[in-house]
Amino acid sequence: MNAFCLRHGFNFDGKSKWTIKHIDWLKTIKCTDMQRQIINEYLATYNMLNDKIDAIDQRIEDISKLQRYAQTVQKLTCIKGIKTHTALSFMTEVGDFRRFENATRFASYIGLTPGEQSSGESEHKTKITKAGNSHLRRLAVECAGSYRRGRIGQKSIELKKRQKDMPTDVIAYADKASARCQRKYYRLTVNGKESNKAVTAVARELCCFIWGMATSGYDELDSRKTVDYSLGDETSLD
Repeated sequence: MNAFCLRHGFNFDGKSKWTIKHIDWLKTIKCTDMQRQIINEYLATYNMLNDKIDAIDQRIEDISKLQRYAQTVQKLTCIKGIKTHTALSFMTEVGDFRRFENATRFASYIGLTPGEQSSGESEHKTKITKAGNSHLRRLAVECAGSYRRGRIGQKSIELKKRQKDMPTDVIAYADKASARCQRKYYRLTVNGKESNKAVTAVARELCCFIWGMATSGYDELDSRKTVDYSLGDETSLD
């Protein structure tokens, strides 16, 4: 469609394509009968694909409500940037999160930990290993991209809706994850780190919190010790 409009000199003056305004413009372009027929065929294909995507999205929503997935999916979607598709993808790809000893091991499985080239006393960290599950790594980076914008602690209407009626400890852990990830992105970029690299670092942090949420680690805290699942270690409250 875009190539057809460009070839025939139909220029859309709006900011973004494939919006309601853009679709309405496509329907009202002044053109020949043959051109109108072609545009209508493209629009019919566009609508068919949208309907197909909507049907798949609805099927994913239905699957996420099955007993084996529902509780964990609801908890994971309390974290900013994570919706049903991502939460369900992590569950189905990982299976049992407890097979990973700690959050760092889980981040290594996703391939978001840095590699190492060391010799003798010299230690040199390399780029992320990109080992493990590439699908989950891509999803984690996409989710981390949501921390590029907005104020720390700010919640969208949709996020508040996802958190509604959830336990307070789940919401508190999700808010902690969101705030920490966003602070990390802003801190890295202010210190000169390139944006995409900062997002990758945030994706690793986010995966650690995903592991903590999926294993319900926040429920296992006692009065004297807390587990920092974003680092995979324990920190005393004393």
